[in-house]
Amino acid sequence: MAVVSACVLLWGLVSARLERWDVSGPIAFMVLGVVVTHGPTAMIHLNLHSSTIRSLAEITLALVLFADASRVNVRALRADAAIPLRLLGIGLPLTIVAGAAAAEALYHSSGFWVAAAIGAIVAPTDAALGASVVQDRRVPSGVRRILNVESGLNDGIVTPFVNLFLAGAVASEGVINGTHAPAAAWELLGGAALGIGTGLVGAVLLASARRHGWSSPGFRPLAILALALFSYSIALLAGVNGFIAAFLAGMAFGTVDHHNDEAVLRFTEEAGTLFSLLVWFVFGAVMLVPGLREAAGRDVLFALLALTVVRMVPVAVSLLGAGLDRVTVAFVGWFGPRGLASVVFGLIAVDALAPEQSKVVLGAVTVTVALSVVLHGVSASPLAARYGAYASRIEPGQPEHTEAAPIGTRTLRQLRSPLLRKDADAA
Repeated sequence: MAVVSACVLLWGLVSARLERWDVSGPIAFMVLGVVVTHGPTAMIHLNLHSSTIRSLAEITLALVLFADASRVNVRALRADAAIPLRLLGIGLPLTIVAGAAAAEALYHSSGFWVAAAIGAIVAPTDAALGASVVQDRRVPSGVRRILNVESGLNDGIVTPFVNLFLAGAVASEGVINGTHAPAAAWELLGGAALGIGTGLVGAVLLASARRHGWSSPGFRPLAILALALFSYSIALLAGVNGFIAAFLAGMAFGTVDHHNDEAVLRFTEEAGTLFSLLVWFVFGAVMLVPGLREAAGRDVLFALLALTVVRMVPVAVSLLGAGLDRVTVAFVGWFGPRGLASVVFGLIAVDALAPEQSKVVLGAVTVTVALSVVLHGVSASPLAARYGAYASRIEPGQPEHTEAAPIGTRTLRQLRSPLLRKDADAA
């Protein structure tokens, strides 16, 4: 606790300076995780299979799922999200299939279910790793909005696929206490029902309390945070899927009580952001070194495919006829960094699968995420500048320049220091 809190304090002291050099919070905490747990600077030791680490990762993902989904008004989503829905409804499933096919070709000895799980684990994107793109005003607002909405919702949508494929892998290996696919499907349906019910009831109660002046404005953010944690924990107690419950509880809450004050929802986001930085610390501490040590040429090849063909071709297919410029389609296809969701799903898979399967998943996921952090981090600012200059010549009536209020997901402003927020607004 002393070491981790010192890392958070250190980041708070120098974050603005480092972010000017495109060193984001996830990158910094990943490096810190390696530094304080390996080599001559090691001060603590963390175990990859620690139940504490897994619990931290799972709670973090539940908070992020709730926070992202709570910003979604389903009515607004249905009326004004044709392109994000193409990416989520067509591009994401195709990405999972393509990733599973690539994993099956490279890791065929591990079986179909493991390959499918790997494909699903590396499918969701994380706009936090490309914050400089989403924040860059030179990039048209319509494109920034597409990337932000997609990254905020695809981790929740991919959750049932990851669970089903892991259940299939566990059952195929006959692991003790494993579940099979039908049981996992029932857990998903139960989590969905419980999550929607919890979100609806919580939204109605909080809205009524606010209307009648029963709740204190200062305590309201804590109530929403508590609702997020409650939706996840009550699902676990009921024996159903907590991630689906948290995601759909957030969506139900945001749709019914979408008049919630921005500062209230941002508190929940910031709590999730703090936990997410700790997960990046864990990634550096327990996954990065073992994963790279075990990595082989096939892991590098899979990572390159996952970040390029596996992502970009489905995006191009899903956006056919959407009216976007070809350069825009390529830009959206490239900026799909793999981040928090892939790390958390990877930790869960490594802990759940048999040792040989765990090594395969650890290598594939670790190399993919690490390579994404480097490649997307290095290319974000220069490509955003070049694309912004190109996009300025696109006709104003094109989808790239569509002005609309955000309909969901983190704004990512909480991931950057106040000084850089001020600079971005001035730009």
